[in-house]
Amino acid sequence: MKKARVLFVSQEITPYLDETPLGKIGRRLPQAIQEKGKEIRTFMPKYGNINERRHQLHEVIRLSGMNIVINNADHPLIIKVASIPTARMQVYFIDNDDYFNRKSVLKDKATNKYFEDNDERTVFFNRGVIETIKKLGWAPDIIHCHGWFTGLLPLYVKKAFIEDPLFAESKIIYTIYDEEYTKSLNKKIIDKALIDGVSKKDLKHIEDASYINLMKLAIDYADGIAFGSETINPEIEKYAKKAGKPILDFKGEAEYADAYNEFYDLILEESTVLTD
Repeated sequence: MKKARVLFVSQEITPYLDETPLGKIGRRLPQAIQEKGKEIRTFMPKYGNINERRHQLHEVIRLSGMNIVINNADHPLIIKVASIPTARMQVYFIDNDDYFNRKSVLKDKATNKYFEDNDERTVFFNRGVIETIKKLGWAPDIIHCHGWFTGLLPLYVKKAFIEDPLFAESKIIYTIYDEEYTKSLNKKIIDKALIDGVSKKDLKHIEDASYINLMKLAIDYADGIAFGSETINPEIEKYAKKAGKPILDFKGEAEYADAYNEFYDLILEESTVLTD
């Protein structure tokens, strides 16, 4: 039997951006899980402030080339990759000139305001990850999402791609951090996020696309929830606990690798996948 496959989808990964708690886990956890015998793939957005020359990013032509339609407009999907030699680990980057060419992550540096199109950017990123995995032909047993920017992925996998053989058996773990932002995403996100298999009813949580509501949407479609920070928004924590799904409480740096590895095994315990 094959090894368990874990797909990591992260909003941030160190060293490509300034170091944050989320970025550190995005970098260290995949390596640790790989060293424990599981097969991994890792994805993040290719924000425009990532230095491609320094980090030796290059485009993967065989994976690039398709368009993702959002709000009736075509947006080319560009896939880039870089290696972290000390970790024997590759990172795939979802790129597009319309959404990720600007020299900052989520806010305009000049005004310190969130980009108005962050709704479209997150839709593009989540759909781009799925389309790239389809091109790779790599079926993940676990999809582990980190950061609010990945909040639509559980819905897409469970509703739009549940019939796809690559995703039919995938289990989703969603890690919630204390990364709350104060502004809701564009109200038209419901229309922009629609794809075959997903209805407006499925997106009811984000009629007001606040951080809290986006987390509720992710929780609804995840198979397991983890807390990536010591303190979590109380409303989100209460909602997660009421969902009745397996929960991994916050673990410090010294223990989170073992804890997550055991959590993956718990989620997969009824599957036929070998985890060692």
